[in-house]
Amino acid sequence: MGTLPTDHERRGFMKLIASAAALTSCCCASVGRAFAHETAERGGAIAGGEKSAKSRMLGIGADVLQSQAPIAAINMYLNGFHFYADDMGRQIEAHHYCHHVNEDFFQCVIYDGNKSHSRLIGIEYIVSEKIFRSLPADEKPLWHSHRHETTSGELVMPRIPMEVEHTAIASLVNTYGKTWHTWQIDRDSALPLGIPQLMMGFTQDGQLEAAMIESRDTELGISTLKERQNREDLAKSAGPVQAGADGWQSGQAAQLVLQKLPLKNRRG
Repeated sequence: MGTLPTDHERRGFMKLIASAAALTSCCCASVGRAFAHETAERGGAIAGGEKSAKSRMLGIGADVLQSQAPIAAINMYLNGFHFYADDMGRQIEAHHYCHHVNEDFFQCVIYDGNKSHSRLIGIEYIVSEKIFRSLPADEKPLWHSHRHETTSGELVMPRIPMEVEHTAIASLVNTYGKTWHTWQIDRDSALPLGIPQLMMGFTQDGQLEAAMIESRDTELGISTLKERQNREDLAKSAGPVQAGADGWQSGQAAQLVLQKLPLKNRRG
């Protein structure tokens, strides 16, 4: 049996723990301030005070002890653009982090950037053409096609070899997405005000503002033109867009509006 630590050893051990905690707190505070500064430069800081030492330490503990299986399953990063279903003039760059659940279904969380402090602004579900064809007629207009996004070079997978990206993008050409943005960052970058909005994708050249493409390309160090040239074979082999998708093309767009309704099944 080992000997018990002396009072001196115990005090030394506790000081070591306290020092480590203080160092962690200091580092977290510095990083937090840096993130807050960078966020402010990119459109204004998110409302709220800086994290306390207690909150940071709780976060570190949760990160070590708790499972993050749904987040860990994310295995694809896509960058592209959306517009509000009822207003093509409101255009948003969207960073998608997706889980390829099976051959016919992806689910993605969408951020306004690719940094740890980026705002979570929406979700997108992506289905194969087979599943899209099976949807009810009144459901299809809520979904947008990916044919133009993929073949034009608008949709990219940053930081992976172009050959690998080409293979991955090829699997998305004939898919369809249903996208909701929960944070209208073009109107308020501090808080997610209002209600979720249905988003759509672009279907032809000239719809997406050139300045947005240029800004994205500069930020990510890519060339949309080169991406497009590398995908000429995909454009030639892509099938036609299925009827019912891109509902806004009829001139009438679906969109959410807030409505008060009587409460049902109230308890208490």
